[in-house]
Amino acid sequence: MTMSKRERLEASFSAAAVDRPPVALWRHWPVDDQFGDELARASLTFQDTFDFDVIKVTPSSNFCVAGYGATSSWLGNLEGTRAWGPRIIQSPEDWYNLKPLDPRQGLLGEVIEANRLIGQAVGEDVPFIQTVFNPLSQAKNLVGDRLLADIRQHPDAVKAGLATITESILRFIEALKPTGAAGIFLALQHASYDRLTEAEYRDLCYGLDLQILAATEGMWFNLIHLHGLNVMFDLVAGYPAHALNWHDVETPPSLAEAKSRTPMALCGGLRQWETMVRGTPADVMAEAQAAIDATEGRGFILGTGCVTPIVAPTANILAARKAVEARA
Repeated sequence: MTMSKRERLEASFSAAAVDRPPVALWRHWPVDDQFGDELARASLTFQDTFDFDVIKVTPSSNFCVAGYGATSSWLGNLEGTRAWGPRIIQSPEDWYNLKPLDPRQGLLGEVIEANRLIGQAVGEDVPFIQTVFNPLSQAKNLVGDRLLADIRQHPDAVKAGLATITESILRFIEALKPTGAAGIFLALQHASYDRLTEAEYRDLCYGLDLQILAATEGMWFNLIHLHGLNVMFDLVAGYPAHALNWHDVETPPSLAEAKSRTPMALCGGLRQWETMVRGTPADVMAEAQAAIDATEGRGFILGTGCVTPIVAPTANILAARKAVEARA
């Protein structure tokens, strides 16, 4: 019996049997992502082409900090990300000067509009989730290379700034709910031993992450993304969310190891560069099959460990979609 996309995902959240493993890839939409209608159009065209189980709405990370005055431009990055202008936080005092943003203004408003248009187009047929960068991920884009120095020299100032950023996020989530979004993709860029100690992450981010997830009450699909290598997997493994995504082929734990370490569904299996860009469709199929075998096809969503580069061949993206049909 063929499941709906929502049925398939919800079965995966509880590691129940599915008609086939769910699959979703996502990418940036440079330039398009600065306009709500264009971001919606690009996202819907991508979905119409590949028929994934969920649309992950992926604006550039400038959408959440432009309202504070941050400037950026796209210079051709192959992931589709933007280069930053002068940093907004130039001194410790600047952390205190941040003010909560109105989610209906500026780029935040454009992204809300994109979600509204996507929800209007797909109705109940295709779930969609909106990217939310956690407070420290946003702070990094406001302060740049001075982040760690400020964390260690001026922790109270940083915490004041993070509190303001969190308030902006909470307001954004409330504005997001009426669009019909199923939930959020919460991106954690500093839950890595390469960036912070576990004690630092607990002190700065842990409570704010939980506050953001609590604000999604009434939504049914929240996905946690751990960015980078040497991630703090066990620290976030108990977050109240539905799926967990990390660079599983490139950094521990493996999918097989992770199955017993979190109640969340696991999302990943495909390398974004080595396989999706530089590989062949056969390589994609083989890596996908290995991931499905490692998880026995339960409690698993096939995807990349991070965003699919904008130069990934169409044939490779299609191969990822075909891979789950081979296990139907």
